[in-house]
Amino acid sequence: MKIVHFIFALMMGTSGLAGAAGDHDHGHEHKPLHGGIVTEVKDMDFELVAKSDSIQLYLRDHGKPVDTSKASAKITLLSGSQTQEVNLQADGNKLAAKGSFSISSGTKAVAQVNYAGKAINARFVLK
Repeated sequence: MKIVHFIFALMMGTSGLAGAAGDHDHGHEHKPLHGGIVTEVKDMDFELVAKSDSIQLYLRDHGKPVDTSKASAKITLLSGSQTQEVNLQADGNKLAAKGSFSISSGTKAVAQVNYAGKAINARFVLK
């Protein structure tokens, strides 16, 4: 249970940074293209589409889709006192997983993405 509180505290402590990073514009918009939630980290847009039976993560670099064939990600879902970890695999132009997921309004998600030899963390709060 302590790890859940640690992850939550970590997310809340850095959530302002993620929001601040998304406030500037480099000639491209940070709008969802797949009906999900978008956050920007290190000049890349991450769009999370989370449903109770599937999770998809789309990556864009300066507005252009990223080849996810050599990428991977792990999503940690925090919903109330429940924590669920989901491994995403390359699936066409996205990273995805199918299963049964605890998704509701207010669920927090942390994506640990491995792309181009870099580890990137992206944070989301589901609506």
